[in-house]
Amino acid sequence: MRLTGWWSRRSNPEKVELYTRWSYHLFVLLEVASTGLGVLGHTAAPLGGWLFLLVVGHSVMGGVLASRALDWTVGRRARPHRLMVAHGAASALLATGALALYRFTGPDTMETAATMVVGVLGFGIGGVVLGLSKTRHMLLLVLSAVAGTAVVCLALGMSGSEVIGFTVGVLIGGLFLAGTSGFSAWLLRAVWELDAARELQARLAVAEERLRFGRDLHDVMGRNLSVIALKSELAVQLARRGGTEAAVDQMAEVQRIARESQREVRDVVRGYREADLHTELEGARSVLAAAGITCTVLAPDVKLALPVQSALAWVVREGTTNVLRHGDARACTVTVRAEEGCAVLVIENDGADGALGSGPDARAGAASHAGAADAGSGPGSGLAGLRERLAALDGTLEAGRTGDGRFRLTARVPAGAAAAEGAPVAGAVRGADAASVTEGLSVTEGLSVTEGAAR
Repeated sequence: MRLTGWWSRRSNPEKVELYTRWSYHLFVLLEVASTGLGVLGHTAAPLGGWLFLLVVGHSVMGGVLASRALDWTVGRRARPHRLMVAHGAASALLATGALALYRFTGPDTMETAATMVVGVLGFGIGGVVLGLSKTRHMLLLVLSAVAGTAVVCLALGMSGSEVIGFTVGVLIGGLFLAGTSGFSAWLLRAVWELDAARELQARLAVAEERLRFGRDLHDVMGRNLSVIALKSELAVQLARRGGTEAAVDQMAEVQRIARESQREVRDVVRGYREADLHTELEGARSVLAAAGITCTVLAPDVKLALPVQSALAWVVREGTTNVLRHGDARACTVTVRAEEGCAVLVIENDGADGALGSGPDARAGAASHAGAADAGSGPGSGLAGLRERLAALDGTLEAGRTGDGRFRLTARVPAGAAAAEGAPVAGAVRGADAASVTEGLSVTEGLSVTEGAAR
């Protein structure tokens, strides 16, 4: 059964952070169980009870330190210096007390002393390491604990074998928990940085696309608009001087140039809307594989018209993006086939959002999984944009959960379909179309050079 709500709707960085936090919460119980109960079971009352309470207090302090250190790791608060120092000092005092207890009460407390020394120093090192960022500082902390243990043992007059036993135990326990904590903090930081870099890359890609579109639009329209302005001014001067016939000729030329500009703008927009199906399929395979998602592409050699290939390529691009952003998929299958005179594209993955329903009502709810939840972003985005594009080819789009908990996106287009002239087709650049660019270029009353552009 799939987990829902508090787990499945979280992003991958949030899942990693939640897992890490709860792991360190369990470390509190682990220290109490392994160290506290071990001391309690091998020490006579009332000393055993007091030692147990000290270990419990140490473990709780370690849990608080871990929580605040993880907040620092992801940049939500300052480094908890004072708590790190307090936890380290408490660990050293408890370990020193356990060694003194062993030295002055006899060999019967060897197991108790070893359990307490290795336990409190190991978990203490693990908690403090979460607040460190450099590996050499982590190693220095472990070596300091080992050296301190050896110095205390020698100061208490222990034998060489006892000194070696305690120091080796602290070295092994300290290295293990320091490595565990250091890797956990590094992994959490790396996941959040990767997520931030991915968002920044997406924003930069959008900005770059806008700049490229603006540059191409300027190249197309700059010269023509300059010519229109000059010829319009010439026509005005000719009309004022009585050269009506010449003024009409100039305005006819203005009309021709304006219509040519309208066509060129449509070509620019159409160029940004076209995509290659084979390229998008290969791109989907490589992108999903890089994200750790097994992608299987089943695309036999099916002859499709160029408009159909372009529309299905946009479905592949949008569907791939949604698998990465809105699901928790481990496997994805992309299938292209011919069926009853139609080209059918199916994208299916095992990362369906548990909140989605199934059947016809799932199409609206699937927008959150498929990246079209922002209904306020206007036409041309997400599922709505894909449906516009396919509708221009008499195609359909269906999205929703299947009965086995998978998410399926199905696009169906007549194999020989061709887009109708002037039909609305969703673009790659939101809000950039011929109407918004050329609107308002009417030159004179009764002579509109952008006929139909405002539609």
